[in-house]
Amino acid sequence: MHLLVVEDDARLRRLLGRLLSVDRHVVEEAADARTALELARMADGLDAIILDIGLPDRSGLEVAKDLRARGSSVPILMLTARDAIDDRVRGLDSGADDYLVKPFAYEELSARLRALGRRGRNGTRRTAKLMNGPITLDEAMREVTVAGRAVTLSPREFSLLECFLRHPGQALSRDQLLDAAWPYGVAVTPNTVDAYVHLLREKLGPAGSARIRTERGVGYRLLAPERTSRQERREGSGVEARP
Repeated sequence: MHLLVVEDDARLRRLLGRLLSVDRHVVEEAADARTALELARMADGLDAIILDIGLPDRSGLEVAKDLRARGSSVPILMLTARDAIDDRVRGLDSGADDYLVKPFAYEELSARLRALGRRGRNGTRRTAKLMNGPITLDEAMREVTVAGRAVTLSPREFSLLECFLRHPGQALSRDQLLDAAWPYGVAVTPNTVDAYVHLLREKLGPAGSARIRTERGVGYRLLAPERTSRQERREGSGVEARP
């Protein structure tokens, strides 16, 4: 799942981010309402938002109301230290789909996210498809196509491509790619990541592999769609593109 964690407690936010990443979720983080609303607007295909009710600039209730007013149907799991029935009712009335009182066990948080995911698949939310240039990844069907051609990927290669597609234009380190594609505790070296990126490029073919660029000293970057279009125009005109 692609998750947004909105929590002003830095220690709890980092802990949730790490635990959710270990469970192979893609996690965005925000410490305040302004950042949360911006990320919710920019992030592609969010599956759920974990939203703390007590934020420094605006309450989580206001954030939920704002998201719903914008037409967002992303499931919201509200976090709060308050257990009064009135607080829970206000949270649900503001647009939250579920409510979790601090302190909580991570296992319960994880179970509630799975329930929200099932609810989303059975409800009105559309199936997430990630696209970049000729590349399309269908999460629900576990299918990948490049310019309409079906591509068969291993689970690791699929997870790597999903990570790239969720972060277009962003330089991703080998550690970030490792966290996205391999379970926690599995002994994997950076060379293994390089080998799988090489395999992924081969399977995507020339049209798809050209999107994945090596970033020296960092890792890899999937070109953002806008930049990719300009790249194609330069190549079509016979002008050599810089690597």
